[in-house]
Amino acid sequence: MHGEFKVPGGKLVVVDLDVVDGKIDDFQLAGDFFLEPDSALEAINAAVNGLSVDSEAKRIAEAIQKALPEDATLLGFTADSVATAIRRAVQCATNWKDYDWQLIHGGPIRPQLQMALDQVLADEVGAGRRKPTLRIWEWDQAAVVIGSFQSLKNEVDPLNAAKYGFEVVRRVSGGGAMFMEAGSVITYSIYAPAELVQGMSFADSYAFFDEWVIIALKAMGIDASYQPLNDITSPSGKIGGAAQKRLGSGAVLHHVTMSYDLDGQKMVQVLRIGREKMSDKGTKSAAKRVDPLRSQTGLPRAAIIEKMIGTFRGLYGLTESEVTAEELAKAEALVTEKFGTTEWLHRVP
Repeated sequence: MHGEFKVPGGKLVVVDLDVVDGKIDDFQLAGDFFLEPDSALEAINAAVNGLSVDSEAKRIAEAIQKALPEDATLLGFTADSVATAIRRAVQCATNWKDYDWQLIHGGPIRPQLQMALDQVLADEVGAGRRKPTLRIWEWDQAAVVIGSFQSLKNEVDPLNAAKYGFEVVRRVSGGGAMFMEAGSVITYSIYAPAELVQGMSFADSYAFFDEWVIIALKAMGIDASYQPLNDITSPSGKIGGAAQKRLGSGAVLHHVTMSYDLDGQKMVQVLRIGREKMSDKGTKSAAKRVDPLRSQTGLPRAAIIEKMIGTFRGLYGLTESEVTAEELAKAEALVTEKFGTTEWLHRVP
């Protein structure tokens, strides 16, 4: 069995192993990480050999940590990342390059249909009717997208939302509200088979899905990094946030919204961002939390998107695609049945 795990912001961890009588055998660790002293590599290999193949990641990491020499130094990886690579090997996880990735980047569509398309396209990938896909969203109207478990009345000021022309919709994934004006954000969704994140914790999979965009932002001169659990940030401030949903269809939906040209004062009027939420952000004003991409790159929004697409294509490959007539019909039906209903929007009052 073979498993790989790219540590977010770190190095590649590669493991090879056999399973004999339910136990890990002939385990070999490799990768482009740094490890001192040399003897620590054999200590890690010896600690893993003999462990039950059903061992949880925590148990594997504890065994590795216990076996390491006191003077061991691990750079670019950790015992936890080795454990993740082992779980991915045992569970036959796939990698980005195992797939023929598709790109959807069409014209603007209305907010409720955006929500429905996310579910439909993820389900289509899970069912094997669509190849794994990257979709870039386009908007021509203002919207607030609240998380699946957020309280509508606690998150949105309805009077100011109406005043500024914001439609409020609810998505299927958790997380916080997305403040979206036409041309002011960059949003993308990734629809992938669940096998791509086999053996990963939710926290690991968030960073895993956005490693490519961190690379793209760095190439544009932004000192971008991932801040657990779901933020993309830089020394100048927060850039965006991610949300994720693992669907029963066998797919993972991962989407991210990054601010390009944020009207922070309008945001704090439309969104009810309370003191408690802001208390751990190290700033007094929500308007100062988000530093838009325009100020950090000086590039037009379209140019940033093209550079992002180019990065993804260079890393994993990307073929032009579009939403099919059948997928669009399913999404329209889902708007009627779910995303456009009062029941869905007010599921958490």
